[in-house]
Amino acid sequence: MAKTTVAFDSAGIPLVGDLYTPDSPAESPRPAIVVGHPGSGVKEQTAGLYAQRLAEKGFVTIAFDAAYQGESGGEPRGLEDPSHRVEDLKAAVSFLTTRGEVDTERIGALGICASGGYVLPAAASDHRIKAVGTVSAVDIARQFRLGADGAQHPAVFQGMLDTAARARTTEARGEEPPVLALFPDTAEQARTLGGEHGAEGFEYYRTPRARHVRSASFLTWSSIDRMAAFDAFAPVPLIGRRPLLMIVGTRAVTAWMSVEAFQRATGPKEIHWIDGAGHVDLYDRKQYVDPAVDKLADFFADSLSRAA
Repeated sequence: MAKTTVAFDSAGIPLVGDLYTPDSPAESPRPAIVVGHPGSGVKEQTAGLYAQRLAEKGFVTIAFDAAYQGESGGEPRGLEDPSHRVEDLKAAVSFLTTRGEVDTERIGALGICASGGYVLPAAASDHRIKAVGTVSAVDIARQFRLGADGAQHPAVFQGMLDTAARARTTEARGEEPPVLALFPDTAEQARTLGGEHGAEGFEYYRTPRARHVRSASFLTWSSIDRMAAFDAFAPVPLIGRRPLLMIVGTRAVTAWMSVEAFQRATGPKEIHWIDGAGHVDLYDRKQYVDPAVDKLADFFADSLSRAA
């Protein structure tokens, strides 16, 4: 398996990605998979892990940093713009169509966490994506509006929108707006604020387990009002007859979102449960990633072999 750093354009913003290609020779162009990273993640973390593992299974894959994040361009830094995140996935598909080693009629997309939400409207509106996979899928807008467990009081998000509005006014006056910190200082604080889900996220992103210097530690407050009216799941029926596989951990507090998206799908679909896995376990824990990758490889091999 070979890894090459590549760059491509997403609505005027340069994105940086890692392209993975299998070592074994091929007599014809290969099927390919775009892999999107979680919110606050970068391509060197779980997206890169899944891209590498799927390349070892015979696919050309690409993991990339979203606009405004990681090594990719875009200002302000830390902006999470759902519409542009969807555009980024389509731009990655466009990039793959320019590669001679890729069969342009056999391109799939895989989204992890927040990208598991973004990949659904991307596929719904881009017929070049022939099959869709998700791991620990989250609609980031639902998570902010309703909480990871779906039980957050509505006043919480209304308060966040108040802060976002003030931040926009501050910026309009030429002053430096505040930012939304994504993680507290300690694991104990993360557990107090976000329960087990918060603690798991802290352990992944803020400890040597997976910490990366370019992984986002904050969002702009303008990200929040961009999320307010976004709905990753509304376009799911437009995916139509293209196959959908959603992989979920049985312990994931966010599982309800995968279930909701799955229920909206009208074509060939499967929800696959990984026993004992939490949301973040599926990012890198070998005992959970191994069966997830095997399932995804079989799914894409079958779905993309039939794509036309």
